[in-house]
Amino acid sequence: MSLIPSFFGRRSSDPFSLDLWDPFRDSGDETSQFAATRVDWKETAEAHVFKADVPGLKKEEVKVEVEEGNVLQISGERSRDKEEKNDTWHRVERSSGKFLRRFRLPENAKVDQVKASMENGVLTVTVPKAEVKKPEVKAIEISG
Repeated sequence: MSLIPSFFGRRSSDPFSLDLWDPFRDSGDETSQFAATRVDWKETAEAHVFKADVPGLKKEEVKVEVEEGNVLQISGERSRDKEEKNDTWHRVERSSGKFLRRFRLPENAKVDQVKASMENGVLTVTVPKAEVKKPEVKAIEISG
């Protein structure tokens, strides 16, 4: 049973979000503690940029995948500190366990050119955007 209740995290009204977080379901394990990993999604003229807070994780402990053609999935796991037999815990506040965030990318995303980097506990995923072709306008001469 978890020592810390899972009150954080919120359901997004974003139609592209595929978060499966349910605030009324208590799984009773640590997975729900880390499930609310915060992710910012910013769209620029050139790309969709995702920034996720993953403090204390190495890049080998985080996975970035594109599945089903246009679903960006960010997942990973933070291990709990090893417990020694004679240890006495006074407070446990740091989250541990698995996390998974999924986002449905818009049609203009170039999923074959996704790049990811990590620095100072922040994962940055950049998904370039395809250029939107402006419709060709053809002037029609009016006779008469």
